[in-house]
Amino acid sequence: MSALIAPNIYWPGSGGAMTDEVILYEVGPRDGLQNQTRVIDVEKKIELVNLLSAGGLTKIEVASFVSPKWVPQMADAGPVLDGITRASGVTYAALVPNERGMRAALQHGVDEIAVFTAASEAFCLNNTNCSIAESLDRFAPVIEMAKHRDIAVRGYVSTVVDCPYSGPVAPRQVLAVARQLLDIGCYQISLGDTLGNATPEQVEALLTCLLEEVPADHLAGHFHDTSGRALDNISACLAHGLRVFDASIGGLGGCPYAPGASGNVATESVVDHLLKLGYSCSVDREKLQLASLFAGQLKEPG
Repeated sequence: MSALIAPNIYWPGSGGAMTDEVILYEVGPRDGLQNQTRVIDVEKKIELVNLLSAGGLTKIEVASFVSPKWVPQMADAGPVLDGITRASGVTYAALVPNERGMRAALQHGVDEIAVFTAASEAFCLNNTNCSIAESLDRFAPVIEMAKHRDIAVRGYVSTVVDCPYSGPVAPRQVLAVARQLLDIGCYQISLGDTLGNATPEQVEALLTCLLEEVPADHLAGHFHDTSGRALDNISACLAHGLRVFDASIGGLGGCPYAPGASGNVATESVVDHLLKLGYSCSVDREKLQLASLFAGQLKEPG
């Protein structure tokens, strides 16, 4: 076992402290599929989520309640959430951009929600058609609705290292946005290397800055694997005490607003990496492989 011991972390709805086990936040059904141009049947999305549940993953982001005009692949978010087989102990989450999306998510029994912004003004404008400050303003009523229903809220911060429109992003910019998300009620901040070109050295610099003010148990790593350094970046995060990582089964994904970026790091690769390093991760590797093979069938040809 690694000499590094994670802090005891209280997760909303868990009822207490957790062990030092690394938690994987599966984003394949949402972040992984959203960029696929061909329509994927509701039944296939449901099957993917069910396979992931069977694989022992306890956090699964199922869908996104954004406008179908902007993300057509997520137009069936409601039917997917309605159709999945909900396993005991699994949190089924959805991304919501505003009050309208939140109301829809509540109608379909979402367990947890995520809100999203960026550390780069240029990326935020291109991705959400508003400034960072405006995106945070939009979240306030969403988070208020979540609080009244005891629903946990997670915050995504994209472009934590560099932006496809404006270049390098200073760690202090990331810290400012992360602090604001925590202040308005997010329990955890997912740090997104949207382009997938971050190096461990850049991750080190980012975390050195963030951890001055934000505890490691409020942070998660979200790495795309464009440059093949995602696992190295996860190792850098582990060394700084992070124990939660987003991953996408079969490496599904990409970002429509970050041309050339590949999918999130593959869940099965992260599991193997963690086990090799001596960390624990409660998944059924065999069943996870079945989910990976199925995810491969959903990828764009070529």
